[in-house]
Amino acid sequence: MPRCKEGLARAAAASSSYVVGVDVGSTTLRCHVYDKKAAIRGSSSKKVETLYPHLGWVELDPEVLWTQFMDVIKEAVQAAGLQMNQIAGLGISTQRGTFITWNKKTGKPFHNFISWQDLRAAALVNSWNRGLILKVQQAANENNCCFGTIDTWLLYKLTKGSVYATDYSNASSTGVFDPFQMCWSSVLSKLFSIPMSIYPPVEDTNHSFGSVDAEIFGVPIPIAALVADQQAAMFGECCFHEGDVKLTMGTGIFWDVNTGNHLHTPSSGLYPLIGWKIGKEVVFLAEGNASDAGSTIKWAKELDLFTSVDETARMARSVVDSEGVCFVPSFSGLQVPVNDPCACASFMGLKPSTTRNHLIRAMLESIAFRNKQLYDTIVKEVRVPLTNIRTDGGVSNNSFIMQMTSDLINKKIDKPVNTDMSCLGAAFLAGLALGFWTDKEQLKKLRRTEIVFEPQRDSGEYKLAMDNWTKAVQRSLNWYNQTSY
Repeated sequence: MPRCKEGLARAAAASSSYVVGVDVGSTTLRCHVYDKKAAIRGSSSKKVETLYPHLGWVELDPEVLWTQFMDVIKEAVQAAGLQMNQIAGLGISTQRGTFITWNKKTGKPFHNFISWQDLRAAALVNSWNRGLILKVQQAANENNCCFGTIDTWLLYKLTKGSVYATDYSNASSTGVFDPFQMCWSSVLSKLFSIPMSIYPPVEDTNHSFGSVDAEIFGVPIPIAALVADQQAAMFGECCFHEGDVKLTMGTGIFWDVNTGNHLHTPSSGLYPLIGWKIGKEVVFLAEGNASDAGSTIKWAKELDLFTSVDETARMARSVVDSEGVCFVPSFSGLQVPVNDPCACASFMGLKPSTTRNHLIRAMLESIAFRNKQLYDTIVKEVRVPLTNIRTDGGVSNNSFIMQMTSDLINKKIDKPVNTDMSCLGAAFLAGLALGFWTDKEQLKKLRRTEIVFEPQRDSGEYKLAMDNWTKAVQRSLNWYNQTSY
């Protein structure tokens, strides 16, 4: 955007009263309209329609996602009682590691989005990534192929093909971006026979990405931030300082540590990411994840093990323990520190006396045990003193899981009033770019704590239960054959 137009956009944003944050999550697509106090004035959400065409495959229909994306923005603005011309700008957070390629001329995707939960990666690596690449090789050779994550494609659609770009946080999550050199990796591209021409330009996380085409919403709305979901949550939690820790529990579990300007070198399975780049500031993160948290609870609800998610903490507390029942949360394999994509989800230790309450307790305990595993890996691997621990995501509203996690790691955990932090982080980033908010110190004052979970039981009291759970995990390993995916 030319400097004069950028200045006009910032002036308009500063005088406007609302900014929009959208989060395209793995399970839910959410949009919130925020005022200058970061209070939510209007919201909308839709269930993300996930496709499972084969065992281990997880996909999204791009056109369905596009329709849902536009709808939640319109509905949130309407819910706030506003018109589109009252919106200062838009920040977009998207699930990372979800890929698509499309025709540069027509914008038509060559295939469905391949989700980060998809297990084909193991087989693709073993076969030198032949499958999908061969399908689009001709278009790539003709310089008519675009590659990107969800943010890149949405930006392309919002601007009707006039802007093709991504940001550093999303790029660093693809596996083909070199965070040391801050550019796409020519070495990996040559190794996998991927033409460098298919990669989008990489811009700052909050940047003038252009405006939504006026035909879409009736007015041109500035797009001022693209950010990956976990990095957005980190920013929304105001984890701006080295050593700050963020625990997101949505579909999966994500532990992120702010490592400042130091790029983490992995040894036990944590991976380095770019948190955000704003001008000269580059913040790095170290992250460990487990794929199944909210997905586990959703599965149990679909089996009618409970009626409302709010019941689960009470059900778990209604029994003194799980009566020896263990659950392994591995619908999408087990990540750090187990690192087995072929592990299976399972119940073990079932008895004639096992009740629904025992099953629910075992499932909630399994999420807390995965938190303990990930936290211990972070303490062992990251050479940065850990400071504040903040949590968000829908599962963070489960007091049983949160209290047990606090007990197991023997640390305080701060939960905010609003747990949709990816939306807020995207809005914060956009608002800073537009002059809607002044600086990070102002943002810190806008984040509000609802409850701080403090350790109440000695972690040793859980040793027997966790030892049994660890045995169950070991027996679930290598259940599936990698060639099945």
